[in-house]
Amino acid sequence: MGLIIGIIVGLLILIFLVTIHELGHAIVARRNKVVVEEFGIGFPPRAIGKKLKSGTLLSLNWLPLGGFVKLQGENDAANKKGDYGAATFSQKTKILFAGVFANWLLAVVLITILALFGLPKVLPNQFTFPGDTTIVSQPVIITNLTPGFPAAKAGLKDGDTIIKFAGQNVPTVDILLTQIKAYAGKNVSVVYQRNNIQQTADVKLKASGNKEIFGSGLGQRESIKATWSAPIIGIGTTAQFTWVTIQGVGDLLGSLVHGLALQLSPDGLVRSQASKELHTVSSSVAGPVGIIGTIFPAAEQAGLIQLTFLTAIISLSLAVMNVLPIPALDGGRWATMVIFRMLNKKLTKEREERIQTIGFSILMGLVILVTIADVTKFF
Repeated sequence: MGLIIGIIVGLLILIFLVTIHELGHAIVARRNKVVVEEFGIGFPPRAIGKKLKSGTLLSLNWLPLGGFVKLQGENDAANKKGDYGAATFSQKTKILFAGVFANWLLAVVLITILALFGLPKVLPNQFTFPGDTTIVSQPVIITNLTPGFPAAKAGLKDGDTIIKFAGQNVPTVDILLTQIKAYAGKNVSVVYQRNNIQQTADVKLKASGNKEIFGSGLGQRESIKATWSAPIIGIGTTAQFTWVTIQGVGDLLGSLVHGLALQLSPDGLVRSQASKELHTVSSSVAGPVGIIGTIFPAAEQAGLIQLTFLTAIISLSLAVMNVLPIPALDGGRWATMVIFRMLNKKLTKEREERIQTIGFSILMGLVILVTIADVTKFF
């Protein structure tokens, strides 16, 4: 049942984010006198459709994998009135990157809202606004419980919140670690909370070791709260995460290129290192299945705030990825148009379709490979 809910939640979020992206294209296209023939939620075959007053067909389709917008004369060489191809270079640029801006703006809005209620702090130097920012630390929680060690033997579980240790409050992880070491080898009373109910467990600590004394990892979530500066936090944090995402994509591409280059080496040790780098790349990248598998645990375990934060990050990631000069993506279509203009060559419909088809095929191949990697992670 949990997996089904996870798939539904994940698909709904992905459909929402892609719909926002395509809506950006549609709005800017109409503002620049380009005819929007169809705005589709999901992919064909079509389930239902309704013609709007503007003449645009609004369709709901059976394949819940995102959405699309169909413009009149979508190829660069089209020249009839209302065609995308008949728009100026400036207009085409705005239309192509409107989806990117829509996803980026959505991330700003979501992070602004979170800043009012508690924005998760996940970066050491995460953006704050002096004078109107409060860092709120949540209680210490148990993570990565080790079977057969003191905490597990006492009945504690991953996700339990530790309220008191040996009769003392534990406001931070560091304070709890100090207390654990001070009571090594002794019996201690641990007051913890599970499902909003406080309970007490007697734990016989080991006499030596580090993590092994208690037998679990310890975590603590921090959040950023603001009032009037929430919009500033929203813009600043989104910009910061944009840069972090770009760096992450750059590192992944660098590792991929380096790993593939090393694979060509006749040296066995070098090829072994290449395999490790490529494995790191595959472990760091997630496709639709991986995203859905990430969204559900957030919804189930961390609640609405964590799920909203994850939605903002995925929206931001979609924005960054669509800027990349890869054919079939917005950035790729723009780059193709620019290159042909620089070469003073005509970008015919046939040439454009061939380039985009090849790019789309490569992109789908990567999606399939990443999806296979996602599925293998579950097993």
